[in-house]
Amino acid sequence: MIVAAELHFAMALVGAIIVLAVWVTRLSRRQGLAMPSSALMLGGMVIGLALPQFGSSLDPVAVPLPWELAAEACVIISLFATGLQIDRPRSAIWWRTGALLVIGMPLTIAALAWAGMAWAGLSLAGGLLLGAVLAPTDPVLAADVQVGKPHEGKEDAVRFLLTTEAGLNDGLAFPFVWLAIAIAAAGGIDTELLQRWAIDDLLMKIAIGSVSGAVLGWLVGQALFRWSARAEMNVVAADVVVLGAIFAIYGGTELAGGYGFVAAFVGGMMVRRAGHAHPAQAELFAFAESLERALTALLLVAGGVALGLLLPYIGANHIAIALLLLFVIRPIAGLASLLPYGMPRRERLVVACFGVRGIGSVYYLAFAATKAPFDGLYTVWAIVLLAVLGSTFVHGLTAEGVMASLDQQRWWKRHGARQRSGITGRPPDEH
Repeated sequence: MIVAAELHFAMALVGAIIVLAVWVTRLSRRQGLAMPSSALMLGGMVIGLALPQFGSSLDPVAVPLPWELAAEACVIISLFATGLQIDRPRSAIWWRTGALLVIGMPLTIAALAWAGMAWAGLSLAGGLLLGAVLAPTDPVLAADVQVGKPHEGKEDAVRFLLTTEAGLNDGLAFPFVWLAIAIAAAGGIDTELLQRWAIDDLLMKIAIGSVSGAVLGWLVGQALFRWSARAEMNVVAADVVVLGAIFAIYGGTELAGGYGFVAAFVGGMMVRRAGHAHPAQAELFAFAESLERALTALLLVAGGVALGLLLPYIGANHIAIALLLLFVIRPIAGLASLLPYGMPRRERLVVACFGVRGIGSVYYLAFAATKAPFDGLYTVWAIVLLAVLGSTFVHGLTAEGVMASLDQQRWWKRHGARQRSGITGRPPDEH
């Protein structure tokens, strides 16, 4: 039982983490520095090692439910906010997003499942779970490679692809998580299990999530930008309505038997369409982003604490699998998916390499651990948290510079001829 002193200590620590994380992040950006999210995880490791009694209370294998609930809330808000960011649909690029989801994600799952079984001794269910939780890119930690805020633009092909992929594949990884759960519960796999999975978990739940998100998102958009005009709803009230709407869309879809993650992203897009030119869009996004950042900071620090607890379970093979995902599996799967499309080679390479891993993986793993008995959970958690740490470090340090370089390259391609003709201009210096 938690005594009052421990509860108050936890409350004080949580508050300090949120304030410090937001303050340091803003200060570092103002000074032109990049503070990767990995710094929060490393700080969490220090806290966990310095306070072992506190750290043991965050053991993700022993107590997965708090991890599931916190990560779930963070991802829902992030997916809705990601939908709000998309100023205009770009139908031609959606085909490339589909390729990343239909080709790239299954290839990543299969490769990781094989690596988990061959290099870490996982069972079929454990290997498939590892692949399913690490395959989706993360909408929470990928802000530097996504499109801009509402009305801000920056909707080039690379940012649009990475944004829509992150918005959809968090939900589309769910069928494979459920397949791993079904195999673990049944103790094996057969034709009947696969047929039931394909119909119920793969087709029906995706369809319900998409339709539910579109309908409920449209209703929320009407309430915010049409009906509320008559009720003179102010910005603060609209923020509260949006927070309620996010959870209503997610919860209603889950009750209907669909994937709430898919609905959250589609719902955000529909709200964006309903009031496309409304100035309150930026306020709604800022509100959702602030909530997301606070939850993300807590989860990253908690992830660092957990990683410190898992140090005895980490071997060279686990580090190798995490590095294989970041530097081999994801880039190859991404390049293979985009090969049929006429993208410039450098842009295709950026999309393939910037598959950020993060909070979504934490949610899926904690969720699965409460649904079926999996062997090797400590191993899977160790690999997942190592991959998140590596991704936040590598992508956090490189994303801003790479995207700025792409922006300048496009600017010179468009305006270079005018420059040579004597028409002056200035390339973008920050994005």
